[in-house]
Amino acid sequence: MDKDYLIKKWLADELNPEESKVFEKLDDTPFFKDVVDSASVFKASQFSKVEDYQKLKERLNGSETKVKRLNWIRPLMRIASVFVLGFTLYYFFINENLTKIDTEVGEKVSIILPDASSVTVNALSEIAYNENRWKQKREIKLKGEAFFDVAKGAKFDVITTKGTVSVLGTEFNVRQRGSFFEVRCFEGTVKVSTADHEEILEQGDSFRILEGILTIGKNMYNVPQWTKNISDFQRVAVSQVFAELERQYGVIIIYENVNIEQLFTGGFVHDSLDNALRSITEPLDLEYTILPTNKVRVKPREK
Repeated sequence: MDKDYLIKKWLADELNPEESKVFEKLDDTPFFKDVVDSASVFKASQFSKVEDYQKLKERLNGSETKVKRLNWIRPLMRIASVFVLGFTLYYFFINENLTKIDTEVGEKVSIILPDASSVTVNALSEIAYNENRWKQKREIKLKGEAFFDVAKGAKFDVITTKGTVSVLGTEFNVRQRGSFFEVRCFEGTVKVSTADHEEILEQGDSFRILEGILTIGKNMYNVPQWTKNISDFQRVAVSQVFAELERQYGVIIIYENVNIEQLFTGGFVHDSLDNALRSITEPLDLEYTILPTNKVRVKPREK
C-alpha cells in the first residue's frame, strides 16, 4: 500500500484493521505518533483539530534537517551520564572506601596498619581509615579508646569529635567517651588540638578535658593498663568508672543514692565481675548486688 495514502487515512482515523497492521509496520510510524502526541500537550480552543495530511507533510519536510541534527545529542547525553555515574561510584565506593573496626562488649582487637603501625582497640570502640589512600594521608577516625604504636613517617592523625592528635612516630593512647577526652603519651611527642586548646605532650604526659575543664598530668604506667586487661583511673568521676565496667562486662549499673560525681583513683580487672565490683565499691564505701538480666545495683554500705 502507498505510504502517503496510509498516513492520510490514519490522520483521519479511517484505517481498517488490515491497513492498521500495515501502518504499524512502517519505519516512520513511531515518529508520526510522537508528533501528534507532542501537539496534544499544548492548549487550544475546543474547535482545534489535528492538522490535515498536507500540513503535516509540509511540517515534517520543513523540520527534517532539525530532527537529524538532534539525533546525536541523546546518545551523547547517555554517554556523559554513564561517565558521571561511574566517576561518582568510583569516588564514593573505591576512592573513599573506609576500613572499619568495631569491637563488642569486653572485646579488644589489635591490627597492623599499612605502614606497619599498630592499633589496639578497646571494648565498644570504633576506628575507621582509608587503606587505599594511606600512603598519602595517615589518618584514623576514632570513637571510644585505642592505643597507637606509630611507625616513623609522615604525620599521623587520630581524629575524634573532641580533638585531633598528631604525631610522626610514637606510642600514645586516646580515649574519647562522651564529654571525656584524654590523651596519654608513652613515647616520643604528640600534639593535641581541640577547639580551645593546643598542647605538645612529651613522654609520660597526659592531657584530659572533662566538661570543658583541661587537666595536664603525668602517667602512672609505661603502657595503657587496659591492654593488660586492667582498667585504671586517676581522679575520674565514679560515673565514668562504672561506664567502663559496663563496656567490659556488658552489665547495667543501677544507682541508689550514690554520688556518681565523686572522684575515684584505682582500677579493676577484666576477668572477674565480682572482683571488679569490689575494687570499685570498697574504696568508696559502697556495696553491690548482682541482679538477674545482667544488672547490678550499687548503693551506700549500710552501717
